[in-house]
Amino acid sequence: MENYLAEFVGTAILILLGNGVVAGVLLNRSKAHNGGWIVIALGWGMAVAMAVYVTGQISGAHINPAVTLGLASAGEFEWALVPGYIACQIAGGAFGAALVYVHYLKHWAVTEDSDAKLACFSTAPEIRHKPANFVTEVIGTFMLVFGILGINATAGVTDASELFANGIAPLLVGLLVLAIGLSLGGPTGYAINPARDLGPRIAHFLLPIPGKRDSDWGYSWVPIAGPAAGGILAGLVYPAIGFPM
Repeated sequence: MENYLAEFVGTAILILLGNGVVAGVLLNRSKAHNGGWIVIALGWGMAVAMAVYVTGQISGAHINPAVTLGLASAGEFEWALVPGYIACQIAGGAFGAALVYVHYLKHWAVTEDSDAKLACFSTAPEIRHKPANFVTEVIGTFMLVFGILGINATAGVTDASELFANGIAPLLVGLLVLAIGLSLGGPTGYAINPARDLGPRIAHFLLPIPGKRDSDWGYSWVPIAGPAAGGILAGLVYPAIGFPM
């Protein structure tokens, strides 16, 4: 039960800080307004690092169904725990998004752009072509999970329950996410995490946001299926090519 609670809390922290930086950059009359992509990418990288530092020694701080699926595929995590981890991650994502809504409560009404409001919760592609968008999410998430497995091995963590809890490893994972955001995030906004997208999208659908648009459910399968596939693929490839675990 402690592990599940940690996944909920860790994912909530991730979304509070990650979607919080997006809201700060996109919403009108925020002091961070128009801060740009580098601010968003850096904010997300640090959001990941802080969430992992807080919960890594408890649950391993997967905070991402794609990571959970990838580790299970690599034999580094029990499949029996996967459904509970994913459920708590999605719930934590929705809760974190609700906190972002409350934090920026007075900024929604003064922001006319309904697409920008949705972007404070979930991802959307710059060029909408779902097969290409799917591939983009697969590649980005493959790099995430592949990199995490490498960081884990380099840090000398041998027990999956200790994943990311070893010293500098959480910061390295944050820097990995920063690199992915800067290098690969442009086409789709790099969900690379089904809980990061689905939980906040549900929150967007439910919350009384002034002037909001629909929640773009037609696209929502891409940032779920793409990261899941990329995570599983990385979890299978990494040990298959003989890299140390």
